[in-house]
Amino acid sequence: MQCMAKTEVYSWRVEPTTKQALEEEARRQGLSLAELLDRIANSWLAARGAGLGDDEAEQARLRESLLATAGTLSGGDPERATRARSTLREKLTKKRGR
Repeated sequence: MQCMAKTEVYSWRVEPTTKQALEEEARRQGLSLAELLDRIANSWLAARGAGLGDDEAEQARLRESLLATAGTLSGGDPERATRARSTLREKLTKKRGR
């Protein structure tokens, strides 16, 4: 993690129990609350693949997800797609008994 000058302020409301748990954890780790929250945010971003501007991890995750669902069809007939319409009509005609 890079050590950069912190110039941005962000605030939000949390449940009192959440605030207390965060403060206790910061004390336990010997960190300020701001340092703990910064670590938590950076860790979450890295786990999500956001990586503070690192799009490569997100692209790898998306590719892996796609490859898990993508596949190929092989039927040994390279002309099948060109005959699909006529083949379907033949099958429907037989099914309907015409």
